[in-house]
Amino acid sequence: MTPIASSRMYNVTQAARNAWAALFDWVSRRSGVTLQVVDHTAPAPLDQLWKRSDMGCVFMCGWPLSCALPQPHIIAAPVPSSHRYAGQPIYFTDLITRKRDGFRSLEETFGRTIAWTVETSHSGFNAPRHHLLPFRSASHPNLYRRSIGPVLTPAGSLASVVEGRADIAPMDSYALDLIRRHEPHRVADIVVIDTTPSAPIPPLVASPGISAEIRERLKHAFIAAGTSKDVADLLDSLGLARFAEVGIEAYRVAQDWDREALDAGYRRPG
Repeated sequence: MTPIASSRMYNVTQAARNAWAALFDWVSRRSGVTLQVVDHTAPAPLDQLWKRSDMGCVFMCGWPLSCALPQPHIIAAPVPSSHRYAGQPIYFTDLITRKRDGFRSLEETFGRTIAWTVETSHSGFNAPRHHLLPFRSASHPNLYRRSIGPVLTPAGSLASVVEGRADIAPMDSYALDLIRRHEPHRVADIVVIDTTPSAPIPPLVASPGISAEIRERLKHAFIAAGTSKDVADLLDSLGLARFAEVGIEAYRVAQDWDREALDAGYRRPG
């Protein structure tokens, strides 16, 4: 069985997709582990990808990862280079609107239309829902007139706002970084109106059946990428400083946020 590699969560532009493929090729050569790159292009469900038994290094959202049984093994997590990430393997959900709509605060979007990606997404569903919790009350349990979804991906969130189908939508901050870097015209009319607290960024994972030896070789290769001149340009293209080791316990915060929302009777952002 040849382990697969997939950047599906973060191949949000063609340049990013190419850079990830080149990085996976370097990791394969550095580790001595043959990898098959799989795009699993949207709208193919990510859940299908994460159920595969041959994942070698595949990006997986931390919320379903923390709940999965049997649980995939974490290989490494990316550390974005922008100063807002403080050198840590974290990310945020940026809540975006159109500049032309003139919203000056999150509260000004209430009563309009919000979009969300899929109900298993932390950045596109769980994090914005948790962020909105404090604004609800017994007299105002619903903050928005309409809640639309699933729009599937960060690109879908972006399109829902740009095309005017939604007034506000959640964006994985690192995905937004990549679009700004490589295709800034797509976000020229977009403004971030609010941002959720940080959470552990989606890591690269391997299926439970992948041997410990292969997992270790892949992990060491990703960690080595952070100091290798061979891939410095690739990391720069991907807006990354390095890859870090992370433990599964860090991702359980997503379950806490989910439980708080459900206990409050807030099933979906809206």
